[in-house]
Amino acid sequence: MADKNFRKGVLTGAAGAVLVFIGLYIGRNLASGLNGTVLSNPAYVQKLGYLEDLIDENYLGEKKEEDLAEGLYTGLIYGLGDPYSVYYTAEAYEEENSSTEGVYEGIGILMQKNTEGGVIVVECYEGGPGEKAGLLEGDIISAIDGTDITDMETSEVSEMIKNSEKGEAVLTVHRENVEEPLEITVEIGDVELPSVFHEMLDGETGYIRITEFKGVTYEQYKNAFSDLSDQGMEKLVIDLRDNPGGLLSSVCDILNEILPEGLIVYTEDKYGNRTEETSDGENVLDLPLAVLVNENSASASEIFAGAVQDYEIGTIVGTNTYGKGVVQSIYRLNDGSAVKLTVANYYTPNGNNINEVGIQPDVEVAVAPELLNKDEISHEEDNQLQAALKALEELGE
Repeated sequence: MADKNFRKGVLTGAAGAVLVFIGLYIGRNLASGLNGTVLSNPAYVQKLGYLEDLIDENYLGEKKEEDLAEGLYTGLIYGLGDPYSVYYTAEAYEEENSSTEGVYEGIGILMQKNTEGGVIVVECYEGGPGEKAGLLEGDIISAIDGTDITDMETSEVSEMIKNSEKGEAVLTVHRENVEEPLEITVEIGDVELPSVFHEMLDGETGYIRITEFKGVTYEQYKNAFSDLSDQGMEKLVIDLRDNPGGLLSSVCDILNEILPEGLIVYTEDKYGNRTEETSDGENVLDLPLAVLVNENSASASEIFAGAVQDYEIGTIVGTNTYGKGVVQSIYRLNDGSAVKLTVANYYTPNGNNINEVGIQPDVEVAVAPELLNKDEISHEEDNQLQAALKALEELGE
């Protein structure tokens, strides 16, 4: 569950981070500039020096001072004992920022290492460069621009594509039931990761699943809602099960399309400063609404469910949510690294802090035991979804 703790979080700011550029003044005066820090204690500094001497004298491998320094920064934040506060190297921050925003540079495919060499295309993102170029799920890529990749890891392949200076990549592709390898040219560019999926469940019920609240999620939600409305949607299920959270700005933008005028959520920092997010009430949802949640619905998902529940504009269905009621901000340093720190508590419109408590559904329904070990579950088998549809029927009565 460590990965879950690392990922679940509400990030503040329009781009998911408060970017504070902090100078690294290595040569500052220890007597004045370090007062109140761990380095102002001579015992700690002496112990660090002793540990490095031990490394120099006894460690079998070669030390890299830059890596040791990165380890110190990582350890400082780790020492807070907060699973949501993290130190990022410059490379890790770049990757995290791309993930948070939901946009990255590439060819728009999800791939994994093929057991017989190369990489296999697991998914082509809809509308992405890979799909447009004709790549299919199940295709095996063995070379890029004539360079053999059969022994490379997927991360190496991704970097190879990303760092291409031509703006495109020629892929050698092996396809089932096609004898000769194909040469497929794919453009390299910004790819939007899908975080919203939608469909009509019947002639009148729309279904929207939000997997995470990224920078691109609001526009994806609006497009999904518009498409379902054009298909005659009269009821709506929003599925937030297993949604770990994401950007505060993203969830508030979507709730602004649903809630009446008023408070969406508010935060309070360690000094008692209160910040409010509000809805203008110009796009109140006038359809029966059910929201699906489970024990892995966290943070921004809980802001969503909490607001819907407090305003009584929909029914929350599923199991008690994760219980993460704290907010993080990211502070970027001028060497490209960054620190994510927990900076505030958040509260639902009625003033509830759900940290380590979660949100209790209006209709509690656990996953049916016979479904727990199934890889794929149809809508008809999904007893939680069926309970949400039943709740919609009751709301429409």
